[in-house]
Amino acid sequence: MTFDLLVEVGEENQRLDVWLVSKLEGVSRTTIQKMLKGGLVTVGVRTAPANHKTRAGERFQGSVPPQEPLSAAPADIPLKIVYEDDDIIIVDKEAGMVVHPAKGHENDTLVNALLFKGKILSDAGEDGLRPGIVHRLDKDTTGLIAIAKNAAAHAALSEQLKSREMGREYLAVVRGEMKKSSGTIDKPIGRHKIHRKKMTVNDARSAGSREAQTLFETVETFPNKNAALLKINLKTGRTHQIRVHLSSIGNPIIGDTVYGKEKTNLIGRPALHAAKLRLVHPTTRETMVFEAPVPPDFLALLDALRSTKRR
Repeated sequence: MTFDLLVEVGEENQRLDVWLVSKLEGVSRTTIQKMLKGGLVTVGVRTAPANHKTRAGERFQGSVPPQEPLSAAPADIPLKIVYEDDDIIIVDKEAGMVVHPAKGHENDTLVNALLFKGKILSDAGEDGLRPGIVHRLDKDTTGLIAIAKNAAAHAALSEQLKSREMGREYLAVVRGEMKKSSGTIDKPIGRHKIHRKKMTVNDARSAGSREAQTLFETVETFPNKNAALLKINLKTGRTHQIRVHLSSIGNPIIGDTVYGKEKTNLIGRPALHAAKLRLVHPTTRETMVFEAPVPPDFLALLDALRSTKRR
């Protein structure tokens, strides 16, 4: 992939590798640093030095070396399948499991586990790494995810997501007092300009921003612990949407060290659980509802918050 990028007014005095990360979607900072060291980036007619600071009006050109292709291979990983027929599989995903292979997680994902069990899945997508994947859950989010076993099922489920016919209900434990007991967070979400692995609330006019709506309802409050249990429903499904939206209103999810600053020993991950999934079966057109029990670490967190002793 080649690029030709202009430094705009307001983008000056940034480290070149940081600026390039903000401009080259999907290219890691490590890759960009290797490109700079290898002389693959030029400014004008000269090679751009690795320690260069950007100036407005500068034009950087170069090429990103091709990445080594990945492929999805079977792996013997425990998996909790709660429902399966000829068209769909419903999985109750554990914390710590990535949904599909990516750099750094080539062989330890939900897809690898399904392939090991001999499951026939729908087309793997353009990159060959997402067979059956219609929607995703973050690595440390537990709960329900739907998998398509054929092209017709994949198309039907994807359309339900697009038309917002598929229902996805989550439980989240957040820090802070809720200013409203229920409501809708309606804020566009896009890639962070500097930290490209993070998402952020953006202006709707920002490049790459997409509309995002999250509905929340307070289930229980813990005033002496400055926390609350929420029920969340998604109208859209952007990357990290629930975590970003809740953080944006001052109520980050407990255990989320990416979008919340607090570290806690109460739970070792973001307290987010995909508790209920509602869909229309792609063949029978029957409305199906699945529920996943709250996992032990989430229950332990609730027990700690309900205790009268402050921690």
